[in-house]
Amino acid sequence: MSETIIKLENVSYRYPRTKKWVLKEIDLEIHKGEFIAIMGENGAGKTTLCQCFNSVIPNFHAGKLQGKVTVFGINTKECAVSDLSDKVGMVLEDPEAQLFTTIIRNEVAFGAENMKVPLDEIRRRIDWALDIVGLSEYINCEPTALSGGQKQRLAIATNLAMMPSVLVLDEPTSQLDPAGTRDVYEVIRELREREDMTILIATHKSEEIAEFADKVLVLKEGRVAAFDEPRVIFNDEKLMKECSIRPPQVSELANYMREKGEDLGCCPILMDEACDGVERWFRGEQA
Repeated sequence: MSETIIKLENVSYRYPRTKKWVLKEIDLEIHKGEFIAIMGENGAGKTTLCQCFNSVIPNFHAGKLQGKVTVFGINTKECAVSDLSDKVGMVLEDPEAQLFTTIIRNEVAFGAENMKVPLDEIRRRIDWALDIVGLSEYINCEPTALSGGQKQRLAIATNLAMMPSVLVLDEPTSQLDPAGTRDVYEVIRELREREDMTILIATHKSEEIAEFADKVLVLKEGRVAAFDEPRVIFNDEKLMKECSIRPPQVSELANYMREKGEDLGCCPILMDEACDGVERWFRGEQA
């Protein structure tokens, strides 16, 4: 089994001046190189959980954290956010909240400069990060000239320049059209293939998760409702309804046909699988 790099043990958390626990008794292990999707209805605790991975909780947001969060062997209660900045990168839902310089080159360099990385190494990291996200040709442009998907890719590049081992993305495609969403997920694919990076992403978009993720963590009212491979999660109709998660459209099609007495003979979560099943159904090859 791969190395465990993030571990949560009986973790519960509530924000200051509230009595409601946003996270409740969560036990979780994340291994090196995994791509984990975090799903659940609004208010389920996805963003709060993401902020536990880089010690923003409990070191920026106060509140009350029970249990233990360990990241690369470091207890997050005993470190500053800056202690994990070179290990865990965070990409927010709105890229505008992370971009503030006038030139893309400077934007990507900012984090590494604050880490006092030597100038030659910063230049190398800028070129490397922009190459991975496909923005090398825009190095001297203004961030405001980019599309929504390109801005989100730039936000990823600013994190990559700090050379983290883990990248946490909190609803990074919620404001993007399908083309922009695809761009972001292609970057994630590139990071996994070239850099063996561990990816955690909070999202509502099941089609991309079905294709890219190793496992799906489902939260319901702050608790872990399920943690398994996408195929197992998305084919659990009861779980999907209880947690207000829309499964991939091809899964919905297969379920609808099954309800009408027309079984595809498979439980597809990917487009290719659904196409094969429909073709066999048309040829009368299904049971």
